[in-house]
Amino acid sequence: MILYLYSISLYSKKIMKISILLCALFLAISCSVNREIIDRPIIFDQERNNLTLEYLSDHYGLVQDTPTIEPRMVVLHWTVIPTLEKSYQAFELPTLPDWRPEISAASGLNVSSQFLVDQDGTIYRLMPETTMARHVIGLNHCAIGVENVGGTGDKKLTRAQLRSNKWLVKYLKSKYDIDYLIGHYEYTFFEDHDLWLEKDPGYRTVKTDPGEKFLRRVKRASKKLNFKPTPTAK
Repeated sequence: MILYLYSISLYSKKIMKISILLCALFLAISCSVNREIIDRPIIFDQERNNLTLEYLSDHYGLVQDTPTIEPRMVVLHWTVIPTLEKSYQAFELPTLPDWRPEISAASGLNVSSQFLVDQDGTIYRLMPETTMARHVIGLNHCAIGVENVGGTGDKKLTRAQLRSNKWLVKYLKSKYDIDYLIGHYEYTFFEDHDLWLEKDPGYRTVKTDPGEKFLRRVKRASKKLNFKPTPTAK
């Protein structure tokens, strides 16, 4: 009887180990499955095109026929807006809304990003990855922006967004010669870097997005992509 019970116990442990291994395998496969990117373009008409070209010229000294960029970095953000629709609306129009007076003196071009990630992890592409978006001072000419819906105390960034950001960073690295992965709050660390082109010494804003914990987790998951280390704060 004792031997029988012992055999049952060993069998149960073996089944449990197999179950754990299968669960781990399932999670690994789930994380590696390609995620869908949904195209939901913001308005990029002639007005936005002209404002973007003007921004490139005035702030970076780059005179171009088209508002294209060569991506060298990915910048993660949060919108501090609680819903997808309101976040999208904040970026949709070509010109800045009245509630952004702190940056309107620098340009009338509205802020935007190439990607917007909803709280459920759905990834939306707002504009072509190689078209300039206004989302990070000094670096827009080489940066792909990823905005995440939320970021406030009531609407913190979610695990689903974390997973989507990890996947999106890997996807972008596979397509472009990306050297850096940074959080928006790290942008001023590049002021003495070759990529920094901002011509206005007084044009700076204080940022905290996407939060140190969120960024740390995305960077940890992207370690094998061999990004260059972010410059340290002055």
